[in-house]
Amino acid sequence: MIVVTGATGNVGRPLVRALTEAGERVTAVSRATAAVPEGARHVVADLERPETLRDAVEGADALFLLVSGAGAHLDVGRVLDVARTGGIAKVVLLSSQAAGTRPDSVSHAPLRAVEDTVRASGLAWTVLRPGGFASNAAAWAGSIRAGRTVAAPFGEVALPVVDPADIAEVAAEALRHDHHGLVHELTGPEPITPRQRAEAIGDALGVPVRFVEQTREQAREQMLAFMPEPVVEGTLAIIGDPTPAERRVSPHVREVLGRDPRSFADWTRRHVDLFREDTIRTSG
Repeated sequence: MIVVTGATGNVGRPLVRALTEAGERVTAVSRATAAVPEGARHVVADLERPETLRDAVEGADALFLLVSGAGAHLDVGRVLDVARTGGIAKVVLLSSQAAGTRPDSVSHAPLRAVEDTVRASGLAWTVLRPGGFASNAAAWAGSIRAGRTVAAPFGEVALPVVDPADIAEVAAEALRHDHHGLVHELTGPEPITPRQRAEAIGDALGVPVRFVEQTREQAREQMLAFMPEPVVEGTLAIIGDPTPAERRVSPHVREVLGRDPRSFADWTRRHVDLFREDTIRTSG
């Protein structure tokens, strides 16, 4: 039995589907009742209250661990204690590339500490460190629907954003096979700028999407409305002044899956309805 936390998110949902399609028994965990693929069991639990995981992990042998935010608010050691007591012998942690590239930053030091706790747990472990998600472009959906416009900072800074479906497939491999002690850094196939991402969405829609470059301060003010300040500052540092390691295309998706990572254009074509104006009209 494999337990997947964050089972309704951008990575968790395709991961549950990949595991069930591979014939694995899966317990999908989320904080609220949700539909899951046929063949999976759903359990409501909250990592902030580790005792609520007991039913999910009982009799299971592997855990996909997704911690929200930077993980600073979680007692990850207690989560792993509950998992171990239930029978879990292997944990695959979804971390972040920045836990490796910026381990001392205020924004990502807590997540590096989560990694250290997992490594010291005595369980077989694998750490996944994805870069920026292609799905972050979903935040542009409202402005694209309303006015075919994207506003973002650092329009010419390119990063190799990764498709969450690739993260899910790598996670499935790590959960099903022996990847003990490995850190997989996950990126897309090529660096792509925010301006180019807007163009790719326009190509998928068949209409131009205008890019408006924000100042750093404009972006910061907008992000502070829904993100803690340390996370905002850490994010702006990565997308505005990435290190060479953060710009680099990692070989790990290809090494694990035997194929190239999906491109941002691939992600856009699969999710183009997010950006269609008529989607709003018909769903309302």
